[in-house]
Amino acid sequence: MLRAVNTLLFSAISMASLASTNGDTRLDDIENITVEGKATANTIPVGTFAAPISNLEYDPRVDLQSRNMAEAQADISIRGGIFENTGFRVGSNTLYDPQTGHYFAEIPIAPEMLTPASVLTGVNNSLYGVNSSVGTVSYQWKPIQTGGGLSVGAGNNGFNIQRIYSAYRWPDDSKNGSWGAEVEYSRSQSDGTIENGDHQFERASARIQRIDSDSQTDLFFGYQEKFFGWPNMYTPWNVNETEDLRTRLLMLNHVQEYATNSSFEVSAYYRKHNDHYVYSRENPEIFQAFHETDVKSLAWSGNHHINSDIAINYAGQFMADEIESTSLENNFTSRDYYKFSIVPEYQKQLTNSQSLTFRLGGAFDDTNRDDSRFSVISDVSLFTVNADNSTRTFYFSYAEATQVAGYSAIGGSETGGLFRSNYDLQRESSQNLELGLSLDKLDWRLDSAIFYRWDNELTDWTYSFDSTSARTANQVDIETLGLEFIAIKSLDSVTLVASYTFLDKSENYLGENIDASFYALNYPPHRVTLGATWSPSETVEIRIDNEWRKQEDNALRKGDDSALFTHLTLTYAPAQFDALDIVLAVDNLWDESFEEIPGTPGRGDQFSATVNYHW
Repeated sequence: MLRAVNTLLFSAISMASLASTNGDTRLDDIENITVEGKATANTIPVGTFAAPISNLEYDPRVDLQSRNMAEAQADISIRGGIFENTGFRVGSNTLYDPQTGHYFAEIPIAPEMLTPASVLTGVNNSLYGVNSSVGTVSYQWKPIQTGGGLSVGAGNNGFNIQRIYSAYRWPDDSKNGSWGAEVEYSRSQSDGTIENGDHQFERASARIQRIDSDSQTDLFFGYQEKFFGWPNMYTPWNVNETEDLRTRLLMLNHVQEYATNSSFEVSAYYRKHNDHYVYSRENPEIFQAFHETDVKSLAWSGNHHINSDIAINYAGQFMADEIESTSLENNFTSRDYYKFSIVPEYQKQLTNSQSLTFRLGGAFDDTNRDDSRFSVISDVSLFTVNADNSTRTFYFSYAEATQVAGYSAIGGSETGGLFRSNYDLQRESSQNLELGLSLDKLDWRLDSAIFYRWDNELTDWTYSFDSTSARTANQVDIETLGLEFIAIKSLDSVTLVASYTFLDKSENYLGENIDASFYALNYPPHRVTLGATWSPSETVEIRIDNEWRKQEDNALRKGDDSALFTHLTLTYAPAQFDALDIVLAVDNLWDESFEEIPGTPGRGDQFSATVNYHW
């Protein structure tokens, strides 16, 4: 059998809701489309080492817009939102960067340590997300298993990669538990898929874990350094920009089960992030900026079952940040955030095969600098088990969420510089109304949803042809109509996942002289994904992910508004060498030049060959 390449897994759990804080799902918890497990065929990127966000560009649940590549700088939008509407959650804690959402995905954790991403929207985002008004990409800490691997690879564009990972788990017989430890070091470099698109990445991470019969405790530290360049990375003025990033993350997480179907989770972290941005690598003195952000956070979440019919879902987070920056001009350099949410749940058993579940609650958000806001969280679902053990779920939900703007949008200059702030930005709010249906059988699954979302006073970055020297933070009211389908089919040696999404927006900018939007109006009205995993023999496996999109017109975009991307991987595990496999991979097979972000050149094709040894 092939080794070190996980099969494409989809757990057909409808209405997934993180009913317990360790990420397990219950059939009586309600949510829209959530596909547990890998929603893409490929799990490893082609142009660098894997990160928690790797291959999300082919994930039907999110829209990843990258500069250079996803692991360099990734903006993730969900359901037509923008990158700052999306949070990243590990354990119970939402990771945060106060300067800009461009750095939310700087997470120095080896993917082996985390579960696959769950995408929280609607009710679950309102309940568990923090300062993320549309969606949250959520991960949990995995139990450590003894094993490891060594990888060495190379490819075109001067690409090379080296990686080592090792984990060990041992029993504690005296207390009927176990300990685990794991470490990882990865590095890669490349000249880039286009000129001036080079990168040099390094990451080191380590974790210690204690597992008992009803609890899991994890202590983690990670560090990464990233240098990368890209023409027109943030500005559309034909310059070669660079970023030099350093991220440190210290996190402690504890999950505890108690009573019957009840559990809670407590998470704490400290994150320090440094950024050195250079506008022109040929002449750095034209403009460069230095930022250092510190974030401290304590969060909790859980569910308490009063009896078989009534449960209480809850979550909360306290977070404090501060920033030192050469580009901020006012005294808006620190902020404290508070969020508390509670959603009671009642389940009524209608028949032996049918149950009705109601959830109604709310969330309270506040900071020491902004107005507070109370948000309503509610849904109802009907769950049916058919005679053949297939299931059907209908749900209807209404949920509100809110967030405040980052320091780049609210704390810089309003009149000069490349990135102009807006001191009048108000707290953003989002309202989501949704109807969904899920069908689940043994070898196939269909999830579908239609939603309508109102985003009020959303912060966007805009461009004006009358003022071409800067991008400006402006607020906009947007109404979004969306339709989603995700289908999964398993055969003897093939697993398929296909999706279609439709988005339609109507916008009302609260400012004037706006000719183009970099983010809020950069979305695909039509998007299709198709992934497959095929094992034609015991020693060969083929994985392919495809994405086709038709993007909304944008005055800054050069070239086509449609694109087809393909990521193809062939893995060969020689029968003579039990611990060895060889991976041949290509991303952007058709060498698409599509501008994922208007005015920013798209990536080129990347080929690689990697040798993996496992133990």
